[in-house]
Amino acid sequence: MKKFLIVIISIIFAFNLAYTQEEEIKKDKAVRLPFNSGILIDNQTCEIPTAKTLEMLIQHRFGKMDNGIKDIWGIYSPGANIRIGFNYSILDNLMIGYGLTGRKMQSDFQVKWNIVQQTRKNTIPVAVTLYGNMAIDGREKENEGIWGVNYKFSNRLSYFGQLIVGRKFTDWLSIQLTSSFTHYNLVDSISDHDKIGIGINGRARFSPQSSLIFQYDVPLKIKKISEHHEFINPSKPNFAIGLEISTSTHAFQIYITTADGILAQEIYMFNRNDWTKGFSNLMFGFTITRLWSF
Repeated sequence: MKKFLIVIISIIFAFNLAYTQEEEIKKDKAVRLPFNSGILIDNQTCEIPTAKTLEMLIQHRFGKMDNGIKDIWGIYSPGANIRIGFNYSILDNLMIGYGLTGRKMQSDFQVKWNIVQQTRKNTIPVAVTLYGNMAIDGREKENEGIWGVNYKFSNRLSYFGQLIVGRKFTDWLSIQLTSSFTHYNLVDSISDHDKIGIGINGRARFSPQSSLIFQYDVPLKIKKISEHHEFINPSKPNFAIGLEISTSTHAFQIYITTADGILAQEIYMFNRNDWTKGFSNLMFGFTITRLWSF
């Protein structure tokens, strides 16, 4: 009988503790704007606009700087790439989106979900977000001669999933850590179908509207998921640093980066530019976001 009473009291105590914690979380509001935009250079952030908000993005990558003044350090280079996308917040913590990227004419369909948000009193100390997309290579079949006559629609597909853990440490500093998984249904003979990566990115605000931003993404060389005995010309880490200027409805980011791809799976799988080798592997880029509430 005593054991039974102890179990009953323990259950009641556990429920009471859980209820108290839930009430504390409800009273403790989410931190305000850990990031000014849902995207930071190439990476997603833990920020999702409030429900019924439409976000438009323009992401542009100029050509490499290796020709110097001849093409204004890549600004007038023919190697530019651009993506235009639209995201819609169904809920305060759930966003869906679509975008089209010029290189490979890739259409991407994406979803982002805030599992938990960091709170102001640290009841929840970090934000945890899941992001995923599916991209479709939209180039004409005739341009895919290297794949042969058995090229199918499923061969056009690639997938990307990412876990984002972020924290707003102060009003001026926010940092995120990421882990990701990339899969391509069809790759060339020296590439793997799968790639795991990790990364860090953040912003350091130095005025009410301006921040320094950075990212560093590392595709990992993992033998257990590799289909080859050695890594031939593997994807290189992506480093980027820049400046962000924001208002309540706009964010403008300009940066220097090593990645000529824009979609995350393209960067983790196929970035061949080494940022340690100077201007020949760097390029300018910018991102513009605009919000509309309905």
